[in-house]
Amino acid sequence: MSVRKVIIIPALRPDKRLIVLCEKLRGLGLDDIVIIDDGSGNASRDVFDELERQGCFVQRHEKNLGKGAALKTGFCFAKNRFGSCIYITADADGQHLPEDIAKVADSAEENALVLGVRSFSGKNVPFRSKFGNRTSSFLFRIYNGVKCPDTQTGLRAIPPALEQLALDTDGERYEYEMNFLGEACRKLPLKYVPITTVYEDGNRSSHFRPVADSLRIYAKFLKFAIGSLTGAIADALLYLLFSSLLPLSRTAAVFPATALARIGSGAVNFAMNRFFAFGSKNPAGKELLKYGILFVGQMLVSAGAVTLLSLIIPIPTIIIKIVVDTLLFFVSYAIQKNWVFR
Repeated sequence: MSVRKVIIIPALRPDKRLIVLCEKLRGLGLDDIVIIDDGSGNASRDVFDELERQGCFVQRHEKNLGKGAALKTGFCFAKNRFGSCIYITADADGQHLPEDIAKVADSAEENALVLGVRSFSGKNVPFRSKFGNRTSSFLFRIYNGVKCPDTQTGLRAIPPALEQLALDTDGERYEYEMNFLGEACRKLPLKYVPITTVYEDGNRSSHFRPVADSLRIYAKFLKFAIGSLTGAIADALLYLLFSSLLPLSRTAAVFPATALARIGSGAVNFAMNRFFAFGSKNPAGKELLKYGILFVGQMLVSAGAVTLLSLIIPIPTIIIKIVVDTLLFFVSYAIQKNWVFR
């Protein structure tokens, strides 16, 4: 490709491995390297000074702003200095080999987002990384309807078509990369390039905080879960109430009790998802109409499935209902995020 390729590396208190990495990248023909000192202070000043002497472009944050903010700083600098280009993002903690960075750069395309994907099957992979990636990939597929084997990879080739999205995506810390990936996969296809899985010394050099940063990454999903749980509790209580009050047989009472309970809980769920989970600012009327369509469809599927299964399985219908509605929860999340409150 004729478009210029620029390496963007955010760094927080790096050691001399970053100097070696940049030396090897230049040896592989990747000369345009932008390093962002994300508030490292005096701890790594000699490292950044040496990188500047070598010809790297070092941008500095006075205080730590987060990986997302550092990447945006790098994108802005590269855009202003070089014009439209392909951004090759990489990590500074030793997880990306120079050969793999070059491989992703060589595989860059103007009509795809290229990801350097790791295999998490090796014995040297920490459990938290293996579990985190599998969970992330599972949620990403539900969230966006796209399969991605390594959603947490920081090695990416971002084409000019996604430049503005890279600059505008919400998030200042680790959630930025997931937010960007989720929006980018709707605009361009994802291309996967296998890379070496590197975890030195149990990955202690990583600045990722498993609890705090995971909460940031999955905040929207967790808020949706809270809203859905609230609605589900109201729904179950109302269902028990109506099924006991309606003068009908056990099987005959399922449909009307489900319908009445869903109407009551639906209003609560719509309000919580609109304001709490998705923070939508779109016209409420259009969203209410879309939610109503989903609401009726989900109610019919739930009632029909519970009715059918209650005829087959001799257990309390409330248990059957909980199982059915749990499965519908994941379907509903994807539809609400990508259609109702998009």
